Amino acid sequence: MRDEDWFVQSTEQTADGLLVHVRGLTELVRDTTASFYASLDKIEPLDPAQAQVVADASPHYRTARLWVESTFRKTPIPLGDRSLTVATQGLADALSYQQSAVRRALDPENLRPRILLADAVGLGKTLEIGMILSELVRRGRGERILIVTPRHVLEQMQHEMWTRFALPFVRLDSAGIQRVRQKLPATRNPFTYFKRVIISIDTLKSDRYLASLKKQRWDAVVIDESHNLANNATQNNRLARILARNAEALILASATPHNGKAESFAELIRLLDPSAVPPSGELNAKEIEHLVIRRHRHSPEVESVVGADWAERQPPHNVLVPANPAENAIARELEDVWLWPEKGASPYSGKNSALFPWTLAKAFLSSPAALQESIKERTNRLGPDADVERAALQRLMDLTEDALAQPSAKYTALVEHLKGTGVGKNSPKRAVVFAERVKTLRWLAEKLPKDLGLDPIAVEIMHGGLADDEQQRVVREFKQESAKVRILVTGDVASEGVNLHAQCHELVHYDIPWSLIRIEQRNGRIDRYGQKHPPRITALLLDPASERFAGDVRILRSLMEKESEAHTALGDAASLMGSYDVKAEEEQIRSVLAQEKSLDDVVRTPAQVQAGTDLSSLFAQLSNAESAPEPTPTAPPTAGTGLFEDDFTYLDTALAAAFTDPTNPVSNDGVEWRPNTGFGTASLVPPDDLAQRLEVLPQTYLTDRKVTSQLMLATTTSRGKDRLAAALKDETGSNWPDAHYLSPLHPVLGWAADRALSSLGRNEIFAVRGEVDDPTVLLLGTLTNRGGEIVAATWLSVAFPVPDFALLTPHESAAAMLAAVGWDRRRDNPGGVENVADLQRLVTPAVEKAQAQMGSLVAANEADVARRVDSWSQRLDRWDAEAEKATQNAGLRQRRVTVAQEKELVEAMRPDRQLVRPLLVVVPENGAQA
Repeated sequence: MRDEDWFVQSTEQTADGLLVHVRGLTELVRDTTASFYASLDKIEPLDPAQAQVVADASPHYRTARLWVESTFRKTPIPLGDRSLTVATQGLADALSYQQSAVRRALDPENLRPRILLADAVGLGKTLEIGMILSELVRRGRGERILIVTPRHVLEQMQHEMWTRFALPFVRLDSAGIQRVRQKLPATRNPFTYFKRVIISIDTLKSDRYLASLKKQRWDAVVIDESHNLANNATQNNRLARILARNAEALILASATPHNGKAESFAELIRLLDPSAVPPSGELNAKEIEHLVIRRHRHSPEVESVVGADWAERQPPHNVLVPANPAENAIARELEDVWLWPEKGASPYSGKNSALFPWTLAKAFLSSPAALQESIKERTNRLGPDADVERAALQRLMDLTEDALAQPSAKYTALVEHLKGTGVGKNSPKRAVVFAERVKTLRWLAEKLPKDLGLDPIAVEIMHGGLADDEQQRVVREFKQESAKVRILVTGDVASEGVNLHAQCHELVHYDIPWSLIRIEQRNGRIDRYGQKHPPRITALLLDPASERFAGDVRILRSLMEKESEAHTALGDAASLMGSYDVKAEEEQIRSVLAQEKSLDDVVRTPAQVQAGTDLSSLFAQLSNAESAPEPTPTAPPTAGTGLFEDDFTYLDTALAAAFTDPTNPVSNDGVEWRPNTGFGTASLVPPDDLAQRLEVLPQTYLTDRKVTSQLMLATTTSRGKDRLAAALKDETGSNWPDAHYLSPLHPVLGWAADRALSSLGRNEIFAVRGEVDDPTVLLLGTLTNRGGEIVAATWLSVAFPVPDFALLTPHESAAAMLAAVGWDRRRDNPGGVENVADLQRLVTPAVEKAQAQMGSLVAANEADVARRVDSWSQRLDRWDAEAEKATQNAGLRQRRVTVAQEKELVEAMRPDRQLVRPLLVVVPENGAQA
């Protein structure tokens, strides 16, 4: 292996010295990745000043053009460049407010990308995540990425990352873990084998993976639904702290990022930047605003751009359903015996006697089936001395069975409502029905097909008890136009993170949660960006004849209306109650229903929230903070070299250079390339080394589309979007597009670039002709930090009017440099440049001239980076000094350790090394040479 040729992809300084990451070029090691330590292997850096000049005789200088373009593609964009180079080149719409979030995350003032994406439900946090990760990859900061999500959105997240951004992730759900166990030894750390992984937090937090995670460093970690991390006594928080310490970039995402407690929110902020929260724990909006992004549907920067791609929600549609006689009998029994007994005490014989009666009431308001289950569960737990409660439960059970024996009033209203919306046999209309109780879900799923004239497979059920792959299947099919499912009956497992709006704009609350958070989360499944039809939110409220229960119904109806008000004014219904916790909100509403408090006591108005002084008010300040003005949307100077029109032209040229006739599989070991520019598609039968790279693509995509046998590509954005939309109508049931969009980060382009770079030997550069008066050497100068990341780059040309005089010119971009020598268009090549040996003597003075000049060119960048590093170091020192004076406790001592680690990471950002690389020697068209 050590005598083979390797392409150096990146380097990094580690505790064990310089580590060089490479990919094999020669036959024995082709497409193999490896890493070598300078302390263990003899590594001899080649001197760019001694680069050998060779002539390019290929048609239209094809080989040299490919080599320069590939060098550009493989050179990371400098860290401080805020232009979006690839994030807007995929299939995401990339709205301006989403681009603003990406620029905030990449802000060089932060040194490391650390951000809490706290946008309200529906704004597209997943797309913002994909855009940020794309830019990190292009900057050389995204080789190793871990995404942590709830189980039921694993496939959805994996699908979005691959189809829209060409970022492949290995999905370690139950099926994926089984495949890993078959492939890897039990002692092998799976996170060293797979570089980009998506996994559920429930799987990852187990002790099985803890030791592996502690040893693994990540370029970027994404944790979705990150509000589940705030409690520092949980396994989730322990996991998050390990990942935060071992990741350079950290992206947290949550529409409800705090529970109203300052300490819990501070814990999330500490994960991003431990010094942003002083040792005292006090939160200051100015100190944390660079870490938090919060907008909602009616924020000016959102409302002005979403337009018809996010139809406005219809007013709340609350349907009062008069209870039938059997249901009224249950309501009277609950009132007189359990909720407000005349003797002052319910028959309940256990502890917390104030709560259980409301458990029965809540079950009753869900469905008679749910009430029956609650009665059975309680009866089975009764001891031998609970005769009074047993008798009361039996009376209630008898009434409940009577109710189950006749049509339910609320169920009848549901059927009528669904028929009225058009759901039925031979209709494409769909609806999602939410209910809290699993028994209610099963009861509905059993009855609805017959009463709506639907095939049983047209009604799907989803709840937390289903396996992760089954939950993902249900969500996938509901989004698939060709699937036969018409109604999704689901519990609140689908209220977080799941997109259900692709084929649906009707949502029914069969029962109403006693929580504004839950109501908002449910509604956000169909009320989100990309919804073309005004979403209608319907709540069915059983209305017993009893005056007390009627009051309860009025309270629940008010919850629906207050959520709608908060949606418009704040984009955050949770702030109205201020507890930011579903269980806490349910307890508050129970106290209102029990007439212990009024609704106005526990639910504030939007105006009261904005005028308050608690954490809700602080968060409102963050939400209302004006974004910095965005730069004028012009093509960034780092967008490309101008050597090729687009990615397709580059790939087409690379294949023509690599294979004798890429359209003839007989002459190319089975490789076949069939571009169809008229239809915006192309197909490629991959060679073995490309097929090997494609094995990391999503497993279901590989299986469904057989891409290792034939890779279908969409070569235009419009065709890519068309095929992605068509995948939702695919009658085969696959939601993966049959032709994947060829975006800049597509693995096939990385493969083509490596092939093109191997066309030159070690330390060689091409001699070509161009529009120059004198022989000219084109060069690239880079400044890297101690972690091996590029912090500045400059493009230079050195002309030689006479052999002993060098004239240097800096250029603003690679494209500008190439245009200056006439290489902004394809050129004819009459044959290889003659007498290249005479050009050899220009390389050394050109490199030396560039090195001398580069010192002044990068001085500003070096000073700027050093200024930011010093600023962060001083900030960390101040925090540490305050912590030292504070009362010591275990939590604070641990945070001091974390801050010390932060200092080490900050130091790694300091500029460390300059490098000048010659790229081309350009001679005049008439052949004049120095």
